[in-house]
Order: sequence, then structure tokens, then C-alpha cells
Amino acid sequence: MLTSRQNPLAKQIRQLHQAKGRRQQQAFLLEGTHLLQEAIATNWPLLQVCATPEWQDQHPQLWQQATQAAPGQTVSDDLLAYLCTTVSPDGVVAIAARQPLRQPDSRASLLIAVETLQDPGNLGTIIRTAAAAGAEGLWLSADCVDPDHPKVLRASAGQWFRLPMAIAPDLGQTLRSLQQQGHQIVATLPRTETTLWQANFRQPTVLLLGNEGAGLSANLAAIADTAVTIPQAVGVESLNVAIAAALLLYEARRQRQS
Repeated sequence: MLTSRQNPLAKQIRQLHQAKGRRQQQAFLLEGTHLLQEAIATNWPLLQVCATPEWQDQHPQLWQQATQAAPGQTVSDDLLAYLCTTVSPDGVVAIAARQPLRQPDSRASLLIAVETLQDPGNLGTIIRTAAAAGAEGLWLSADCVDPDHPKVLRASAGQWFRLPMAIAPDLGQTLRSLQQQGHQIVATLPRTETTLWQANFRQPTVLLLGNEGAGLSANLAAIADTAVTIPQAVGVESLNVAIAAALLLYEARRQRQS
């Protein structure tokens, strides 16, 4: 059983807490039982799995599957807590290999695109909500938070492995290409005449959202075919971007099912 923070494996895993370490190792962290289950279910390549004895006793089948996919290491409770970014880890952490993200299909009927998103919890929540609402993919601008940030993975509740997503080197160019293939680009702006309930989401659509503080850049907003706003009570300045995404996604779902 590993107990020392000075062990090379412990140092390697701690480096994955940071973007620099993930780039250097071409790997990222999976924290918790559910993410490990989803990685195995989707055949995502694993490099190492660490678990406490208690966790192994509680999940013998999953431990067997995990250690068939990658080397397994028993670690103490204290060391596992040190290896994880969560306050109360549930007993297992794994190293997953970075590999190319699955690019959304350009023929998809409902896509979402985000510009300069910085909060990993917001991105993970958007991924989870997009999958739940039936969106078929997500495009990220190159200056968004790392999609394999540990908090993104956790907030996605495992949907990270299932929703096609990709980083666009030039998001404007990607949006124009989707327009040429028949998609309307719907920007979200704080002040515009059209509400989300008045827009037509029944046609192929890309929902475009901006940064948490600054919103959409003028350049991307200008590309959009239409802009919508989410009405808010007087005195309320803005909505959280993940909440805004949820409202738009479910309005699109409502229209398509009515």
C-alpha cells in the first residue's frame, strides 16, 4: 500500500491538478467512482488506477475491470485525499490518457458553442445539460478553460465522455462553416428585442454563449443570424452562463417536441 506523498506516482498525479502537468503528461485525472465507470463504459484509455482498500471491497467488479484496463495501486485514505482535488474523495482516482476530442458532426441539428468560458464548473454543467437536453455537440473557443480540468469532468457527471466536443482554433470560422451548411447561429445578448420564446429553434441551430463576465465578443455576435435575450426582473443584471444555456437548450427541446 502506498502511503508516502514523496512516491513518484503521487508526485505524477499531483502534477495533473495543473494545466501544465496535463499538457506535459498528455493525461488527466478522473476522480470518483462514477467517472471511472463512464471511462470504462466508453473504453477511454486508462493509464493508472489508485484506490483505498475500503473502496476496493465495496466495488470489487469495477476494481477488476479497472485493473484489467490499467495498472492498479492500493493507497491509504490520507494519500488518496492528497491525490484528489475534491474535499471528500470517495476512494478512487485514475489517470486517463489525453486523446483527440470527438468533433461534433456538422450535420447535427442542435449544437452549442461557447466563447472564452473560464469557470470549469460552468463548462462541466453546460456539458451535462447539453447532453440531457439532446444537443449533439459542443464547440469551444481556444481560450476556454481546459476541457479536461478536473472540475469540468466532475461537473459533467460523466457526460464528458458521451457528448462530442472540440476546441475550435478559430470559432468564428467554425461558425461560418456551419452557417454555410445550413445552421442558424443564435447569439445570446443581454439586450435585444427577441426573447428566447420568440426564436425558432426547430431548424438546425447553434446556440452561441459568451464569457461569464464580458459576454460575447462583438466579432462573434456579428456572425449570428439572430440574437435572443432571456427576460429578467428589474434590477437583475445577468444570469449564470450555465443557467442561460440550460434555458435555451430546453426551449429548443420544447419547440422540437411540440
